[in-house]
Amino acid sequence: MRAFNQDRRIFQLLLAALLCASMVPNRLLADDKDTSNPPAKTAPSESDAPRIEAPAPLTERERWPLDRVEQLEKRVAELETKSNSPAAATAAAPFSQPNSLSPTTSSAAASPAVVSPSSSAAEVNPNVIPAENVVASGDAQATEKGKLGTAKPLAMEPFAFADFTWLTGNARTKESPMDTKFFTPEIRADVDYIYDFNHPKDNTISGSSEVFRANEVQVTQLGVGGDFHYDNVRARLMTQFGLYSQTTPRNDASPSRGQWNLDNAYRYLSEAYGGYHFNALHGVNVDAGIFMSYIGLFSYYQFDNWAYQPSYVSSNTPWFFNGVRIQIFPTEHLKIEPWFTNGWQSYGRFNGRPGVGFQLLWRPNGWLSVLGNQYALVRMP
Repeated sequence: MRAFNQDRRIFQLLLAALLCASMVPNRLLADDKDTSNPPAKTAPSESDAPRIEAPAPLTERERWPLDRVEQLEKRVAELETKSNSPAAATAAAPFSQPNSLSPTTSSAAASPAVVSPSSSAAEVNPNVIPAENVVASGDAQATEKGKLGTAKPLAMEPFAFADFTWLTGNARTKESPMDTKFFTPEIRADVDYIYDFNHPKDNTISGSSEVFRANEVQVTQLGVGGDFHYDNVRARLMTQFGLYSQTTPRNDASPSRGQWNLDNAYRYLSEAYGGYHFNALHGVNVDAGIFMSYIGLFSYYQFDNWAYQPSYVSSNTPWFFNGVRIQIFPTEHLKIEPWFTNGWQSYGRFNGRPGVGFQLLWRPNGWLSVLGNQYALVRMP
């Protein structure tokens, strides 16, 4: 009986302890997860009033992304207000940065993943994200801005979709180590040794426009020049020191017409023209002077050909024209080129008739090239 009473007393003491523990506030028993930032002031608790606890304050790590998103939204709003004046926004963009951003952030669009969904990627600073990298969610607004003239895709350069250096008549060089912003220099040296089984006594080879001397080492052409390009102005100059400077005027009958010596005026020039590029379609070039005609598949320069000497038929086709040409590129695969020239591979009008020509070049892919050349003389009254 005494043992029973003792057990009952122990039980009552445990029950009283449990009741006292349940009355202690939960905050005293809970783990303090944010000891570094304790609340500055604790509101007094009333035992008779229902307890409504305020949410725990955010840590510094949790507040940082929210602050960044708010700053980005403010920056996008500023850019939207400046979109009505593209020139002013473009001029101010490279020199000013928003003061609200930290120095470690280069611009508001440096991380496209944090841009709010309500803003369009096309409205971000174009100096940071190119137009081709705009995300799909901003395609509609980017298209609308393109109609306003603020951002339009550039036309593809003609025939730049593939490598056509494998074609005969085209140079094998793909880049120039001396290229500059305004001038692309070029140096050509054509030195050959021709062996003729006919063994001409005076070493003369006749009937060809490319080889002229037998059993000798000769400099056929030494060309120094290049291409000038500034904005839309274009020009090309190439010399022809060597045998070409003698044989090319020899095959031209136009210097004998009139009083001026055209063979001496143009003797050392293989190409000399100037022109202008118009930003229409995929490009329109208007050139005037002496330029390569490329009738046939072989080039005037032997370095560009598969075989050093073409057939005699190709050897007597016009290698150059002196006149005006227009190159029209409707697409990146097609070139239409009309000519108005003095005559058939001549410096002047040796028969009193100007010439007209037409070239059509179509390259649908990187392994097919279709070329057509037409030439005719104009009958003058």
